[in-house]
Amino acid sequence: MKKRVSAWLVFCLVLGFGLPLAVLAGAASPVQEGEMAGYLLVPNEKVPEKYNAGFSMYVAAWPLLKEYPGTRFQTGLFGTWMFAQYDGQAPTNMYSDVEGGLGWWRDTRFATETPKFIMGGVAPNFVEWANGPGAGQGRAWDKPKGKYGVAQLSPWLLWPADGLNLKQGTCGELFGYGYLPLPLTSAKSTTAGKDVPTGDNSWTLFLNTRNFKGPVAFFTPYFWSRGAVDDPRLKGKLLDSRPSQPNRALQMETQYVPSVQAMDGKGETYARIAPTSFPRGPEGCSVVVHRVTSYSKQALWDSVKAWFEGGAEASGAIDPLAACVHSFSGRGGATWKIYTSTVPNKQRVALAWNSFASPMAFDSNTFGYRWDYQLATKNDSKDGPLVTLPEYYHLVTNKNQKAEWAAVRAEDVPAETGLAQVRFNRPHEDRPEPYVTPGDAQSCWKKPGPAAGPFQAQVGDGSVVTYYWYRFADQPALLNADLTDQERATLQARVEKLHRSWKKDRDYLPPPQIGKLAEIDPALIVAPPPGLEVGYVPIATRQGAKE
Repeated sequence: MKKRVSAWLVFCLVLGFGLPLAVLAGAASPVQEGEMAGYLLVPNEKVPEKYNAGFSMYVAAWPLLKEYPGTRFQTGLFGTWMFAQYDGQAPTNMYSDVEGGLGWWRDTRFATETPKFIMGGVAPNFVEWANGPGAGQGRAWDKPKGKYGVAQLSPWLLWPADGLNLKQGTCGELFGYGYLPLPLTSAKSTTAGKDVPTGDNSWTLFLNTRNFKGPVAFFTPYFWSRGAVDDPRLKGKLLDSRPSQPNRALQMETQYVPSVQAMDGKGETYARIAPTSFPRGPEGCSVVVHRVTSYSKQALWDSVKAWFEGGAEASGAIDPLAACVHSFSGRGGATWKIYTSTVPNKQRVALAWNSFASPMAFDSNTFGYRWDYQLATKNDSKDGPLVTLPEYYHLVTNKNQKAEWAAVRAEDVPAETGLAQVRFNRPHEDRPEPYVTPGDAQSCWKKPGPAAGPFQAQVGDGSVVTYYWYRFADQPALLNADLTDQERATLQARVEKLHRSWKKDRDYLPPPQIGKLAEIDPALIVAPPPGLEVGYVPIATRQGAKE
C-alpha cells in the first residue's frame, strides 16, 4: 500500500489534484490521468462562390473551464478556417490558411480562465505561422518563423505577444471579428529577387467589440508569397494572390481538457472531466455563434482602392448589400472523446453528447445549444450565468452495440473509484519567461527604431507589456516584408489616410442583432502621444510577469 499511495501522491502533485488518502485505501483501481478532446461541429449553409473576399462572425467568449488547468490546456472556442479559393484544382500536398480565434494554447504564457484571441495565419504546411504583430511560431528571434508576418495597423489597440486579451471575466458576450482584404500594397512580379509574384491582398483583421471597432492588423502579402519562393509550384496559389473560399467549416476544436478515470470493484469504468461550462442565456440555452457572413469585393475593397487612387473617401463601413449571411439549420454534431494517454486513437470512446446537449438554431443566423438540466447544471459564477456539463461518465455499450461514455450523476459513481475526491485545481508552474524582442542596435527593432517610448500597459492576465510607438512603415514587420523604400512610402501615405478617417468608435462590420458585445482588456486601448496621432502605431517589445 505504501508504494501505491506514493505513486498517487506524485500523480496528484503533477496534476494539481487534492490528496484523498482515505479514499485511496479503498479504491478498486488506481485513478488514471486522461483527457477529453474532439470537435463540436456546426453545419452552416453554403453561399455563392462570388462572396470570396473574406468573412466575419460573432462568437461567444466565456471561461470554458472553472480553473485554468496549466500549460497542457489547449482548446479553441468556436471558429473557422479560411482557405484560398481556386478556379480549378487546389495544389496537392499543401495546407495554408487563416485560422486562430479565441482560445487557450500550450505556448500561452500568461493564461487565465478568460480566453485570448490570436490571428493564426499558416504558411504552406506549417513551415511558419503568424499569430499577431511580433507573434508566431516559437520564441527564438534568430529564426522568426512568422513573427514578422503580421503588421500593426491600428494606432489605438496594443497587441501583446501572448495574444489579444479580452476583459477579465468575459462570460457569454459576443466577440465580433473577421478578415477582409485591403489594397494596401500593389502586386508585383518578383519576390525576394526571384521570379515569383506577390499579390496585393493584405488580409486585414477587423474587430467589433464594445470598446474597439475597426481594422487592427494585417498579414503582409509576403508572409504568403515567400512560401512560393521556396516551392515555385505555389506561385499565384496562396492568399496573397487568391480570393478566399466562402464556404468554411465552423467548429470548436478541443485538444485537451483534463479528465481522470477508474474502475470499481465490479470492473465497471467511470470517468470525470474538469468542470466544463458554456454560457447560459435567459432561457437557459447557450448562444455560441451569430451572423457568419461572407463578402464580395464590392463590400469594401472597391471603395478603398478608388480612394487610394484619388477618388472619394471610403468610410470603411462594410456594405451589407455585398454580403451574404450563412444560415443555420439547427443540426450539429460532436466528436468529443474521453481517454487515457495509453489508449490507441482507434479505441478512444465518444461521449454521449446528444443525451444532454441539443443543437439548435435560435433563428436562421444564430446557433447554440439547449441543455438537459437533469444532467447539466445551472451555475451562477462570479462572472455570469453558466451551464456546467455533466462531470461524471460511465463506460457502457449503447443500443448500437458501441462503447460510449454515458453521463451519470455524481451519486451514481461508486465511492470506491476515488473520482469524487479529485480536485482539478490550477497547478503550480514556474514563473513564465518574458517575451523579449531583439535588442541589437543594428536590428530592425532599433534601426531606424521607434519614435517614442517606452510605455507600459498593466494587463489583466498579470503581465506587463512594454511598447513603443513606431512610424507605421518603420515597424519591424514591414522592414521584413520584401518592400522597397518607395513601396513603404506609398504604404505609409495610404495608412495615414486610414488613421485620419477610420476611428475606433463606429461600426465597420455589420453589427450583431442580438446579445451584448465583449470588451478588449481596457489596458490595451491606447492613445498615440501628441504629434504621433497619424501614421504611427504601438508595437510591443516585451511582455513579462508583474513584479
